[in-house]
Amino acid sequence: MTDLPTLPVTFRPGRTRAILLTAGVVIFLVISGIAMLLEQLGPGERLSFVVTGALLFWVLAQLARVKVVADESGVTVVNIASKRRLAWAEILQVNLRPGDPWVFLNLSDGTSLPALGIQPGIAKQHAIADAKALRALAEAHSTTDLP
Repeated sequence: MTDLPTLPVTFRPGRTRAILLTAGVVIFLVISGIAMLLEQLGPGERLSFVVTGALLFWVLAQLARVKVVADESGVTVVNIASKRRLAWAEILQVNLRPGDPWVFLNLSDGTSLPALGIQPGIAKQHAIADAKALRALAEAHSTTDLP
């Protein structure tokens, strides 16, 4: 049995997040630097370079924001373009099968919700430990009397 983490706990792909944010900053700085170094560009063209760099940084920051936050009352899943709050009773199963890109939550309404905050990409063992911890939390907080 996995020891239960102290609540609240946040699960997120730390290395992936660091890589994405670092890449975003580097891309923004390189594109902005190029805009300033190209003497033939006008102010509007320079601005369009900087805005493009900022847009690319924003996209990478959106990819880096994924997380799963567990607290006493339930779980909040923050994915790239969505955020969903779940009560513990709604989570029937926490799955991370070999080859899965991230954890999937099987829900009481018959659907499955991807939880991108736990993904085995760069740090596989860390993701497996996080998935086991979330599974243990879900089992510990589950109730049999759903509304």
